[in-house]
Amino acid sequence: MEESERNHKNPEETNPTVIRSIRHSTFHTLTAMIVWLGSIHLNIILALLLILLFPNTSAFWYVGKYAPGYFPVTVHIEDAKLFDRDKAYILVAEPHSIFPIGYLSLLNITGLMPLSKTKALASTAVFYTPFLRQIGIWLGLVPATKKNFVKYLEAGYSCILIPGGVQEIIYMNREFEVAFLKKRFGFVRVSIETGAPLVPVFCFGQSDVYSWWKPDGKLYHRIARAIRFAPLIFWGGFGSPIPYCRPIQVVVGRPIEIKQNPCPSNEEVAEVHARFVSAFHKLFLRYREITGCADTQIRIM
Repeated sequence: MEESERNHKNPEETNPTVIRSIRHSTFHTLTAMIVWLGSIHLNIILALLLILLFPNTSAFWYVGKYAPGYFPVTVHIEDAKLFDRDKAYILVAEPHSIFPIGYLSLLNITGLMPLSKTKALASTAVFYTPFLRQIGIWLGLVPATKKNFVKYLEAGYSCILIPGGVQEIIYMNREFEVAFLKKRFGFVRVSIETGAPLVPVFCFGQSDVYSWWKPDGKLYHRIARAIRFAPLIFWGGFGSPIPYCRPIQVVVGRPIEIKQNPCPSNEEVAEVHARFVSAFHKLFLRYREITGCADTQIRIM
């Protein structure tokens, strides 16, 4: 069967692969959450603890092993057989939410995805934040520049990115999920230039692990765009920075094979972009009931 035919066959013909993170002890999962996300509020204390207790490699392993079990995270892979462990893919994930916590499960350190090498592209603002920068590097994050994007794909790394980025935080709403995709063409152009398949990913439940408040209005939007960061107040359990223990369901669609072209036209980019957005929306609609989120709505902006 041709590759394009396998990618477009009826979803009912194959059963998705479902991989659940292990529900470790509360101590282990809570410690992993503190190391990973508590630094947002407790940077100095955590930095000292990390220096005293965890060498770089240990912190990297500890968070990757135990953090997904905190919620816990479940990964649904529509057709795991279509993934080659040693091939580079572009995992296009939505939504961003307060933090894209669920996408930690896509990193190879967790062992939940059939990929041997992964990198996550993150806003450059992360790498200007004291201590948070080091934690991001331990987890496999790299600044979201085209140079890094292409470099790691060519080196065989699958790259995880959230095209909407800070825009999705600006428009974040309690009544529906936001996927800021319609004006994001850069990841599609890189996909065509490198030949790396596009993989739609959606994370159900991620937006429920924090409570939040943010201002509104044009001034707030301008400031957020200017600093590439959306200021807001958020909190988790007992008013702390530790997220609530609520299930997260990460849905990974079939890879969309792309014909490589080093110099794609705008029309070619637009055609592939439309294919991706359609596949992404269908993935969301197929899995919202399966994951127990039948009432979840989405706006693709």
